[in-house]
Amino acid sequence: MSDTITAVKGMNDVLPADSSRWEHLETVFRQVLAAHGYRNIRTPIVEPTALFVRGLGEVTDIVEKEMYSFEDKLNGEHLTLRPEATAGVVRASIEHNLLYEGGQRLYYFGPMFRHERPQRGRYRQFHQMGAEALGFPGAEVDAELIVMAHQLWQSLGLSGIELHLNSLGQPEERKRHRQALIEHLQAHAEVLDEDARRRLHTNPLRILDTKNPAMQPVVESAPQLLDFLGEASLAHFNQVKAVLDAHGLTYTINPRLVRGMDYYNLTVFEFVTHQLGSQGTICGGGRYDHLITQMGGKPAPAVGWALGVERVLELLKEQSAPVKPATCDAYVIVTEPSAYAQLMPVLSGLRALGLKVLMHAAAQSGAGQQVSLGSMKSQFKKADASGAQWALIVGSDELAQGQLTLKHLRENDHPQRTHLLSDWPQWGPLLKSVA
Repeated sequence: MSDTITAVKGMNDVLPADSSRWEHLETVFRQVLAAHGYRNIRTPIVEPTALFVRGLGEVTDIVEKEMYSFEDKLNGEHLTLRPEATAGVVRASIEHNLLYEGGQRLYYFGPMFRHERPQRGRYRQFHQMGAEALGFPGAEVDAELIVMAHQLWQSLGLSGIELHLNSLGQPEERKRHRQALIEHLQAHAEVLDEDARRRLHTNPLRILDTKNPAMQPVVESAPQLLDFLGEASLAHFNQVKAVLDAHGLTYTINPRLVRGMDYYNLTVFEFVTHQLGSQGTICGGGRYDHLITQMGGKPAPAVGWALGVERVLELLKEQSAPVKPATCDAYVIVTEPSAYAQLMPVLSGLRALGLKVLMHAAAQSGAGQQVSLGSMKSQFKKADASGAQWALIVGSDELAQGQLTLKHLRENDHPQRTHLLSDWPQWGPLLKSVA
């Protein structure tokens, strides 16, 4: 029996060979969000369980089936690993009175946790990036968020992503639709599955999101919420569409789009791809004007979205979208251990110039009894594999004279140059300008 401990099922390591795509996505995401004036907020991974029961809805799949909840052994507090971030952002905005000075445009990035059956793009620990605009009632902010997500796909070089759009109206409009929906579903009770029968009187709107093929005819013929919207809700929806039209964004009105949380009202939307199978929704969100009040804060409107990081990364792989590999500017080749005393201050200075410098280090050989720097040939192989533009060579001859040799690894027409180690402020910038 092996004593090896492995990761929890559905909670995956991100290894160095894969991390360049993560870093690329994080960088582009921050650039796009910052260009629209959004600022970073970071909330705890663990929150009171009541936050999600109150915020997401007691009869949602997340609260009923998927949350990692536990009792704190020290004080008996009921806690939950966050299954999503919006409730925590709203809690933080109330607790720290963020809306006192007006609306806030915020973004976040981090791990979320849901107990689901692991599959491609759907894990028990997964990551989300999201944007929340708190304190803004206008449809133009709904449209801004949608356009911002679209610009993210463009910046990442992704294509074939469809925008689905709907409006859930306001609570009173949904109440009238809910009654008509219940009556329709009751008239077809014989085809409802167990999950639909359970939700019939608690959350019938979620039945419209069923993936059960046998129920699709009943869902397709169900009353549409759009037909129950009042003048103000329709005007809000039409304004969102007008901005998207002016921007040239194509979209599909999907009257069955309801989203998974109870807190949404008015605009809801999803970005969908057909290249990831059943996990085709890569980003979704909408307006949630009543959540801040529901969480105990003063009435304030809000709208936002979240994207699934693992799903977007899968799409990047699927489309072979270009991702610049993580490389260094220079690799230091050393033949004498005594060289490090002279080298270290020089390498620190080069890094202070903004250069990425990877220093060769000794490795164990055999059964771990011997330590060796390796041959010059093996070090050059590692330098080439690192992606470095330059090799900084410090052999015994260079070391004796306080020098190093610069060799360009990618272009043969660059002559080798020898410089004094102490003159690094003069030759150091060369590594950037000729790279």
